[in-house]
Amino acid sequence: MTIYETIKAAISVKQAAEHYGLKAGRNGMACCPFHNDRHPSLKLNEEYFFCFGCGAKGDVIDFVARLFNLSSFEAAQKLAADFGLDPKPPTATALPKPKHPCIRQFREDEMLCFRALTDYLHLLEDWKVRYAPKTPDDALDDRFVEACQMLDYIEYLADILTVGDLEERVAMVDELMKEGKIAFLGDYVARKRKEGVSRGEER
Repeated sequence: MTIYETIKAAISVKQAAEHYGLKAGRNGMACCPFHNDRHPSLKLNEEYFFCFGCGAKGDVIDFVARLFNLSSFEAAQKLAADFGLDPKPPTATALPKPKHPCIRQFREDEMLCFRALTDYLHLLEDWKVRYAPKTPDDALDDRFVEACQMLDYIEYLADILTVGDLEERVAMVDELMKEGKIAFLGDYVARKRKEGVSRGEER
């Protein structure tokens, strides 16, 4: 096991972020230190981080390397020192048991679902403001109507993946992955954003 594997097996991204001063809410969201973030847009999980604002992402070593402007090796050494870990490879008896492949696949599917849902959520939030009628007599834009109809439901799904228990999250991910539902949603959001850009409607 390399120093990188030792660090990632022992320290979660959220642990490292909180150790270095970031405050995360119960849902694992924090203000991103990598851009001027007024509202929490950085998602901190056990194995990875992802910012919905600036797109920064990676594992615990990537996080510390970016935070302190270090190389990956320097970041791993810093983590080992700050968390009192021996950077030397552990003995065979100390090696963590490999994760069940089903767990790994679930984590990947869960991350895919969370990204697609939050991308759609941000799109709906933008539509609800951007296309709101200016006067009571204005015709309702289809995007405004969609935002009003879907926002609460998509927030509910995202909340389950954020703060739900394991059983709820597994059931949710299974349902979203059926028949390519989440892939369709991702394609839909990308298409709508591209249409907005082509019309000059991007922020």
